[in-house]
Amino acid sequence: MSNSILRRFLKQTEFISEEDYAQNLEFTIPSNFNFAYDVLDEWARIKPNKLALLWTNDKGEERRLSFLDLKNRSDQAASYLLSLGIERGDMVMLILKRRLEWWICLLALHKIGAIAIPATHMLTKHDIVYRNNAASVKAIVCVGEEYVLGEVKKSIPDSPTVDTLVSIGPLVPEGFHNWHAEIDNAPEFTKPRFVNTNEDTMIMYFTSGTTGEPKMVAHDFLYALGHLSTGVFWHNLSQDSIHLTVADTGWGKAVWGKFYGQWFAGACVYVHDHEKFTAQKILEQIQKYRITSLCAPPTVYRFLIREDFSKYDLSSLRYCTTAGEALNAAVFQRFHELTGIPLMEGFGQTETTMTLGTMPWMTPKPGSMGKPNAQYQICLLRPDLTPCEDGEKGEIVVRIPDGEKPIGLFKEYYRDLRLTHEAIHDGYYFTGDMAWRDHDGYYWFEGRADDVIKSSGYRIGPFEVENALMTHDAVVECAITGVPDETRGMVVKATVVLAQEWKEKAGPDLILELQNHVKRVTAPYKYPRIVEFVDELPKTISGKIKRVEIREKDFRKQ
Repeated sequence: MSNSILRRFLKQTEFISEEDYAQNLEFTIPSNFNFAYDVLDEWARIKPNKLALLWTNDKGEERRLSFLDLKNRSDQAASYLLSLGIERGDMVMLILKRRLEWWICLLALHKIGAIAIPATHMLTKHDIVYRNNAASVKAIVCVGEEYVLGEVKKSIPDSPTVDTLVSIGPLVPEGFHNWHAEIDNAPEFTKPRFVNTNEDTMIMYFTSGTTGEPKMVAHDFLYALGHLSTGVFWHNLSQDSIHLTVADTGWGKAVWGKFYGQWFAGACVYVHDHEKFTAQKILEQIQKYRITSLCAPPTVYRFLIREDFSKYDLSSLRYCTTAGEALNAAVFQRFHELTGIPLMEGFGQTETTMTLGTMPWMTPKPGSMGKPNAQYQICLLRPDLTPCEDGEKGEIVVRIPDGEKPIGLFKEYYRDLRLTHEAIHDGYYFTGDMAWRDHDGYYWFEGRADDVIKSSGYRIGPFEVENALMTHDAVVECAITGVPDETRGMVVKATVVLAQEWKEKAGPDLILELQNHVKRVTAPYKYPRIVEFVDELPKTISGKIKRVEIREKDFRKQ
């Protein structure tokens, strides 16, 4: 696992146990750290021909880029962006789907010290206008597709700070620069005299908006260094790895699994650019490209285990991880039965890198998020800020000792001191996520603090009911929410997606069967008094279930 890149940033690069990792993980923090120069370009110097990015698409195209290829292309892109007037500190929105240009452009923005704002291609005019004005976006680089171009164009009259539009094609309408036609004419790149400090903002994400308007999560240049542990340790990657993270480039999980940590390890990042990623396609790609490592949200694994694994040669697959939402124990167990590979769960947020995880030297507990990542001081607090005992539910918090922000924790909610102070105060960052800790130190997710259901004096976490429902063969996915009730205050509701072979059985008998099943698996008071069958659950672009949307729909009905 050890390599010369890692030795520049870690006092110790290999660990053999939880105790070893907890006691000896120590970063060496350089001045003015810049991932593009200090990691990507260094790989290009010491291993120029090493495969860094294997890109394919659903049209059968394939591109293989070495670290030297990425250095040269990102240098060229940096020079091109500078020629368009984009400079250090400028805000640049990237709406690039999984196009190859996203990786090149993100590196280029790092090289000139500009601020990248990755965004999903599903944004509407309203969404884009909000982001442009909230962040004072100067430039937008986007895919040349009719929908995206149309929404971007409609946003411009209401976006006074935007003065540069770039399309990577195939369509390049009037008013847009043509990336591919112009980039070859860019002058030779010269590194700017000064690019960044460690405290400068490097990348900014708008949260997925499960509650309220999206917040602007600003990360400094050390955020990239914070992901070293994500790729090298949690993903367990090396220079021999070919890693696939199932994520769209418009949300934070893309840099968790397709960029920083993987290239610290010297691994090859595999990308499949597609319009609709089915479970069958994932298995086909693993077989065809001999992928060794997979990371995907639990939603993907829920659909994978419904496929016939005997049709595929998955012998290359050695390590699998999951994050994004809590993993149901039943999914863990079935995937392990099919592959022999345990799913190693991790937890983090747009505001952090991985804060809790199941590391290679740990034995996973199905359904547990694992233990605190040693780069953070994690604990559970009661509302009065006293620590929770083992077995007691509390809010997951990150300690900020003596005001020293840990590597990987966000700087602030940009331009919103009130929200920043609500999240960071009294020496802690408050995640808003609830969990409990068992006697072995493993953490178990309970749900968002505002997802907890209070019914007849009981506090019910949605995930514990979802976990019980997921052990029934009929259930592919489910979401647990609270519905107002005159007698109990709230009652538990289950919104359920059924397996194909169970859909014709949807009705009162199956509802009763599911209710009784929950009563047998967990405490009877938690069972869903209301069950609704749906074809799909509302989700964010990152794949998280939007329980708030289900709640709001039910409230409107009432």
